[in-house]
Amino acid sequence: MNPGEGTTATTIVEAGLNEVFESLAAIDQYPTWLSAIKSTKILDTTGEGRPSKVELKIDAGMLKDRVTLEYDWSSAPEKITFSLEEADLMTRMDGEYLLKSIGDETQVSYQLFVEVSLPVPRMMIAKGEEATAKQALKELAEKFA
Repeated sequence: MNPGEGTTATTIVEAGLNEVFESLAAIDQYPTWLSAIKSTKILDTTGEGRPSKVELKIDAGMLKDRVTLEYDWSSAPEKITFSLEEADLMTRMDGEYLLKSIGDETQVSYQLFVEVSLPVPRMMIAKGEEATAKQALKELAEKFA
């Protein structure tokens, strides 16, 4: 992602970095704890067995779509990035999770940038990005509470 694009939200999770990373890496489990993710389908994996291409059905309020995301694990466990390969409505969906160990807890920042094919004002898209990022981090933190 380019600096200044999209939304960034940050939270503190009451778990170690590796534990938080493993939860974020288990994309097939997202529907069990992320309310916006209705289903996942792993389409391809890396040599280490991490999902590299995933189809997700998303229902995040005003944003409902079927997306295929490409994941990059090269900076894991401190950074997980994804980008849109294809979707029904979105033309871009870039994101990254940044993890930083702070003692027994982990600071998690989620950056998200979305563009859609419909004529929607950028301000409305930004509000959706912000709500999605904050909700995802809230639900991640609740998973470990």
